[in-house]
Amino acid sequence: MTEVNFFDPLFSPDVSLTYSVIASRFNGSWVFVRHHKRTTFEIAGGHIEEGETSDEAAARELEEETGAIKYDIKCVATYSVKKDGETGWGRLYYADIHELGSIPDISEIQEIVLLDTIPEHPTHPDIQPHLFRRILEYLKEEGN
Repeated sequence: MTEVNFFDPLFSPDVSLTYSVIASRFNGSWVFVRHHKRTTFEIAGGHIEEGETSDEAAARELEEETGAIKYDIKCVATYSVKKDGETGWGRLYYADIHELGSIPDISEIQEIVLLDTIPEHPTHPDIQPHLFRRILEYLKEEGN
């Protein structure tokens, strides 16, 4: 069983953060990406590189995976995922994209789609719906 928990955006666990995940909207639609080795869509995101902050990783991943050029981005939560006795940590972001360009050639992403809600069968079905739900809660809290 997979357990996903959310914490204050500035919460710092005793171990290093591994992921930055960025739920984003463009022109009122949600942006989902498909990795070139997969058939399913997911929320943009990826590993935090050595020497990089989670904020820097979020901006880099958003640009690399969606082609976002102009956007506003905010950290919504620090989160943990406990699966098979192991716990991983990341930060969850929300981005409002104002301008989209092409997906960069260096990207692992094959394509993006714009949807009204999370895909029925996301890439990580035991994690992504929790992250998406937290983003929806955040937007409701913010009055959006």
